[in-house]
Amino acid sequence: MFSPSFEIAPLGLKLGSDEIHIWMAVLDQPVSRLHRFVQTLSVEERIRAERYHFERDRENFIARRGILRVILGFYLNVESSLLAFRYGKNGKPELTDTFGDGTIHFNLSHSDGVALFAFARDREIGVDIEEIRDISDMEEIVGRFFCGRENEVYRSLGESQKREAFFNGWTCKEAFVKAVGDGLSRPLNQFDVSLLPGEPAKLLRVEGDTGEASRWSIQDLKPAPNYVGAFAVKTHRYETKCWRWEGT
Repeated sequence: MFSPSFEIAPLGLKLGSDEIHIWMAVLDQPVSRLHRFVQTLSVEERIRAERYHFERDRENFIARRGILRVILGFYLNVESSLLAFRYGKNGKPELTDTFGDGTIHFNLSHSDGVALFAFARDREIGVDIEEIRDISDMEEIVGRFFCGRENEVYRSLGESQKREAFFNGWTCKEAFVKAVGDGLSRPLNQFDVSLLPGEPAKLLRVEGDTGEASRWSIQDLKPAPNYVGAFAVKTHRYETKCWRWEGT
């Protein structure tokens, strides 16, 4: 499926019931903005930030949570500092009942200073982003975490295509796992995704449920040069809108 371009969001943006909104943001933010973000974080989030050993990792966490709060505040017309989160059994964050009782679902992912945020109404969603880079043990990772069919496809490709296929498959797999909220409890080799370069992203098979794959949509994303992403959502009726976060 065609990956939409990321545009600057208009004023008064609303999240429609059949819309998927994907936001891309650069996490290296000015110090003054990071200070403002810190003021919006909960005590728990500030404690988590302080646990990061490296300053850049700490600042990127503050930026991720601060931007997430700002965007959710747009949609809910609520001050970002007032938002409260709870966490599923595998750590997936969601808004507490005070803020719509799960009406807005969201997910986020980051890789080397770039983040993706995904939002939907009344349906779970998962998103993943990866910087395309050389990985010395890529073959071993494919053998361990990809299923049999995916391994066959991967091995059939030329060396110039294998890296792209790997990141296509990995982001689709991670997006699906994050959407269903299973975390590490669902082995990545128990479901198939498309990974051929140029092939539309798709969930092909879920082990143990012959009909499950047909209920999901996966869409690939090109959020920035040398990055690849994907989101997964349990519907086929949606319109994707991609926005670029420029700060407030």
